[in-house]
Amino acid sequence: MINLNEYGWNIDYAEDVKQNLVPARIVEVHRELYKVICEYGEINAKLKGTFYKEIKFDDDIPVVGDFVYLQYNQYGDSLIAKLCKRKSKFSRTDFSGHAVGYVKTIHEQVVAANFDYVFIVVSLNHDFNMNRIERYIGATIQSGAEPVIILTKVDLNSDYEKYVNKLKSQYINIDVIAISSKTGFGLDLLEKYLNKGKTLIFLGSSGVGKSSLVNAIASEEIMKVNSIREDDSKGRHTTTHRQLILLPSKTIIIDTPGMRELGMWNAEDGIKKTFSEIEELIDQCKFSDCAHKSEPGCAIKHALKTGELDEDRWKRYLQLTNENIFGKQKSAYTKKEKLINKIKNQ
Repeated sequence: MINLNEYGWNIDYAEDVKQNLVPARIVEVHRELYKVICEYGEINAKLKGTFYKEIKFDDDIPVVGDFVYLQYNQYGDSLIAKLCKRKSKFSRTDFSGHAVGYVKTIHEQVVAANFDYVFIVVSLNHDFNMNRIERYIGATIQSGAEPVIILTKVDLNSDYEKYVNKLKSQYINIDVIAISSKTGFGLDLLEKYLNKGKTLIFLGSSGVGKSSLVNAIASEEIMKVNSIREDDSKGRHTTTHRQLILLPSKTIIIDTPGMRELGMWNAEDGIKKTFSEIEELIDQCKFSDCAHKSEPGCAIKHALKTGELDEDRWKRYLQLTNENIFGKQKSAYTKKEKLINKIKNQ
């Protein structure tokens, strides 16, 4: 019998359900087929027919890392009957869907759920991109988990300390760790996050070394590793789908396919905390509705002029803020459309 506690289950996820339902955690998702772990081992499951009727929003669909209750079937696919409450979730904007009028609908895509730490994995090559790092930090803070910035492949960059110091000066409350999966450099600094029953999620572009890092932490080859193109440091997708991995140490890792783009989804609080120094400057503006353009007493304009505020960072703040506002407006429209259609179909 499998002990689900080893996979992060605790009393916080328990809910009042029928006695014949079995708690489980989702390990993989393949379209409509789920691979879950429960007391009977690793099995296949599908959503129960009544589950679809209870779905109200896009985030009601189970994802990797979710805890669920299911009707166990020893002779075939079990049925997922209930989604447990989440302690954290990582979401991004999904622009797929059909056109409504002249505007394409926007949906929330939940990437994973119920994790404690987010390892933002960045390679010290052409992949290093502050805009992408800030996006991941904002989304992580919004998710409810703790971000940790992991700089990989230090064996290929003798000037790695410059990047570490830059990030540490910008984010004093976020741990920044430089490592080499090849040589083992810095891996000991990760041990404080590798606790039994804790769940980590790895986020980063293809080719940054997520799979190599999983193997290095596990001290065995769990994940397949692909090479990258040396001219642009881009890699092929080693991980083709999200999956949950239990390491020999009983630490749980959620590995994700590489994401070069991350659309912000309802991440206002995360953006504010990521750019906390800008939020503090905005509070110092003379007018509460300051547009930071031509108004007198604008703290942002003054900080840009004196060099206190980096202009590129200000531009990235505006980009993420405007993108988040755009997503909220369009998602509100989408939810209204869904409600109208639901009423029409009743």
